[in-house]
Amino acid sequence: MKYLGLTLFFATLFSALQGQYQFTPIYDLPCTTIKSQDRTGTCWSYATSSLIESEHLKVGGKSIDLSEMFVVRKIYLDKARNYLLRQGKANFSQGSLSHDMLRVFNEFGVMPEEAYSGLTDGMTKHNHSEMEKALKGYLDGVLNEKAISDKWPDAVNALLDVYLGPCQEKFIYEGITYTPKTFAEKLNLVDQEYISITSFNHHPYYKEFVLEIPDNYSNGQYFNVRLDELVESIDYALSKGYSISWDGDVSEITFSAGHGIAILPAEDISKEWYQSKHDEIEVNQENRQNNFENFSTTDDHLMHIVGSAKDQDGIKYYKVKNSWGERGPYDGYVYMSTAYLKMKTISITANKAALPATIINKLQL
Repeated sequence: MKYLGLTLFFATLFSALQGQYQFTPIYDLPCTTIKSQDRTGTCWSYATSSLIESEHLKVGGKSIDLSEMFVVRKIYLDKARNYLLRQGKANFSQGSLSHDMLRVFNEFGVMPEEAYSGLTDGMTKHNHSEMEKALKGYLDGVLNEKAISDKWPDAVNALLDVYLGPCQEKFIYEGITYTPKTFAEKLNLVDQEYISITSFNHHPYYKEFVLEIPDNYSNGQYFNVRLDELVESIDYALSKGYSISWDGDVSEITFSAGHGIAILPAEDISKEWYQSKHDEIEVNQENRQNNFENFSTTDDHLMHIVGSAKDQDGIKYYKVKNSWGERGPYDGYVYMSTAYLKMKTISITANKAALPATIINKLQL
């Protein structure tokens, strides 16, 4: 009876949500299955790996499951070098950004999940808390020495072996032997160019700048456009069959993976905000900038925009693939309102071919 009660509860909840939000797809792009980053800050690898998986589908490839942890491992080693060279005055954490995953893809390649899961000793879920502390503790110890030897890369790799498992130079996939580089070439994406775009008025529009967020440890450059052009770029990309990696803020109470909804109500809300629809904030360049500068909007999470839809009142939402497992009424997807997207987007990363010609011309690409 207990299980029957739970089933009825969730059925009732799902029915209530469906009654409030009835979505009709505008664009619904092919993508791979929902995954879970578990207790790690590696959303950036999951979101961007999902983008690459969708790009592979777009060029006619079959569905493939990439190893997020191969990329994470490479970035940890790169972060360690950056942390030491900057004498400990740099961010060393689990977070990174889409351009970091793409840099690994271009420099080192990728591996399928079955060749490198990053799970050891029978583990079924990722947890990088202890590993992060162990790596940073070791690096801080090295910095306490008067002179740094050339042994630290081997030591960092040894720690990564302990927590993520050794990474082989070659692996077999579907009966064929690959290296990460040759496997990346198999995806037929090596000639694709990806760029990151943002929209803030403390830098000139249509120029590149280093976005000032903690996880941008590698000083990645972002093209700056106006807010309406950022939204135009997203809509155009979806219309041409291109999905997008999204970086933004999910700290608002009205971002709910459990309810599959992200909105930005104009009025004060109750704890049961999701049980009824709300008018939303009018977002413009100025209040978006203010939210960024007063830290109301921060770089929290990366996800993968795979479509758009309209609700029964004609309000546009973006269908976003999350990496927190198959949660909520939409099995791991979140429908993000246009207002939420306009206010809470830090940046997007997309195939250059996905951008409108007007934007390409303004950016002089």
